[in-house]
Amino acid sequence: MPAEPLDPVALRVAARSQRKSMGRLTRLVRASMSLVWQAGPRSFVALASLQVVSAIALALQVLAVQWVLSAVLADDLRADFSSVLAPVTLLAVLSATGAVAGALQSQLQRLLGEMVARTMWTRVLRVATGVDLRHFESPEFYDHLNRVQTNAVARPYQVTQGVLSMAGAGAAGVGLSIALASVSPLLLVLVLVGGVPLLLTSRRESRLEFAFSVGQTPVLRERAYLAMIQTGREEAQEVRAFGLGSWLGERFDALYDRYLGDLRRHAVRRTLLSLVGQLGSAVVLGGTLLFLVWLVARGTIDVAGAGAAIIAIRMLASQVQSVFRGVQLIFESGLFLDDLDAFLAMGAPALEGTSGPQAPSGFDTIRVDDVRFRYPGAEVEALRGIDLEVHAGEIVALVGENGSGKTTLAKLLAGLYRPDGGRIEWDGTDTTTFAPASLRERVSVTFQDFVRYAFSATENITVGRAGAESSPDEVRAAARAAGAEQLLDDLPQGFATRLSRLFTGGTDLSGGQWQRVALARSFFRDAPLVILDEPTAALDPRAEHELFATLRDVLDGRTALFISHRFSTVRGADRIFVLEGGRVVEQGTHAELMSARGLYADLYRLQADTDVAGGPAQA
Repeated sequence: MPAEPLDPVALRVAARSQRKSMGRLTRLVRASMSLVWQAGPRSFVALASLQVVSAIALALQVLAVQWVLSAVLADDLRADFSSVLAPVTLLAVLSATGAVAGALQSQLQRLLGEMVARTMWTRVLRVATGVDLRHFESPEFYDHLNRVQTNAVARPYQVTQGVLSMAGAGAAGVGLSIALASVSPLLLVLVLVGGVPLLLTSRRESRLEFAFSVGQTPVLRERAYLAMIQTGREEAQEVRAFGLGSWLGERFDALYDRYLGDLRRHAVRRTLLSLVGQLGSAVVLGGTLLFLVWLVARGTIDVAGAGAAIIAIRMLASQVQSVFRGVQLIFESGLFLDDLDAFLAMGAPALEGTSGPQAPSGFDTIRVDDVRFRYPGAEVEALRGIDLEVHAGEIVALVGENGSGKTTLAKLLAGLYRPDGGRIEWDGTDTTTFAPASLRERVSVTFQDFVRYAFSATENITVGRAGAESSPDEVRAAARAAGAEQLLDDLPQGFATRLSRLFTGGTDLSGGQWQRVALARSFFRDAPLVILDEPTAALDPRAEHELFATLRDVLDGRTALFISHRFSTVRGADRIFVLEGGRVVEQGTHAELMSARGLYADLYRLQADTDVAGGPAQA
């Protein structure tokens, strides 16, 4: 069974246990730099080079300022004004160099940030589409996914920004330190000490930010859901029909007010911490400047040296703060990166799913032996000892009341879930021994709540075998088998028409027309086992009759298992399995089950009576 995502309490405990060790700092830096290098090596090299250029230009500006001051204060300035031209020109060139390098850095950072984001999105989406389906039954998984989407995706680049900031500040700091130490080594020590208060408060700020993000994830998810309901096309008609606009808006506002209140309190706490660190740093800086004034008063430093020292102190203090801010950013992002690593680790089983023996291209018998299954968090098993056999070429029906386990059993047969107990065998081989991906390739599933892709009609059909080469004739054959060929030909651009009004030039289909497209998708997959969950729920009686009248010809020897609440559609099945409470309680042909006068017969007569009294009954 897949590991459950960490809950918020566990995440906060893990965050508090993290220590700012040099080993952890090294690991975070190495991992993030590797990722950024993979995303855009040329941009990374260019950005790092600009950092070095900016650092050198900044350090040289201190020397240029001292040169300018010395020239200005020289006794012969009036006699020889040209002596100041060289240092002033150098200072201007250095300032311009720093400004240009800064502008280029800004654009490169934007580009590299998008490259990293793309790399991370690719990894996250690969996990989201590959993890075990059980994860999607867990609210904790959705919280984890939301945190990764809103926070962790951008964090690797933020770590790299912190590293580059530290590197640039460090390079500039070396030159500034040399210049300042030449004036007074004690001044250098005092400036470096000024960064200690920031270091002491940064760890607490990092933990506060991560705890806030974890705590707010459910609120942000629900807020996004409420926004989706109010803006979604599918929901728009019911929102208006029931007059839900004001009610949903009030719920949305209440959630936003709650979030803003929490954000204000969080911002105040972070601001107070930052204020403590900045005030401590400012006190040390003030003491440093007073010490410099004392040196000037004693005549230890001349005016030009003092001017250069003041600039060096201010610049170096800024660089020291940049270093510590970079450290804070790295450790703060590190908490989110650990969360991201835990999410990406869920994808490991999905990658393993491509290894192992391949499922056979066909079968003679599928046997379900004492299969049990429970959904995450459920108290009752959805399947409680299912036993049945399906033979190649058969058309088999699953019937039963809502909650009896029909769809769950279909998902297990399709390889979307693994049983908690018992076995599903293909010709005596346990299907869990097959590579999961290969097993799913041998099954074609059309669910009742199939997806209506905002793609072209052709693409809506070919997603049944996505990535495989296909010809227009194959697509048409699948559409024809589902009774959808003519309706798709009649669209404005035929099979090339986009089936959604969300995009320009698109159109939409009725529920019954969409169901035909979904069936065409399933037939196009051309798998030995076809599973159809309520395949005619949206079809009119004539279309339903036509579909089942030709189903054997369409299947062409393939095995079909279909779920239906319409008993008129299951009469022609080779065998019917009746489920109740997660168990198979009856099986046989329609005639055999009617003769047995059991649950099937009761349900059949009940529906027949309803049909006569009030038209077709649908569950």
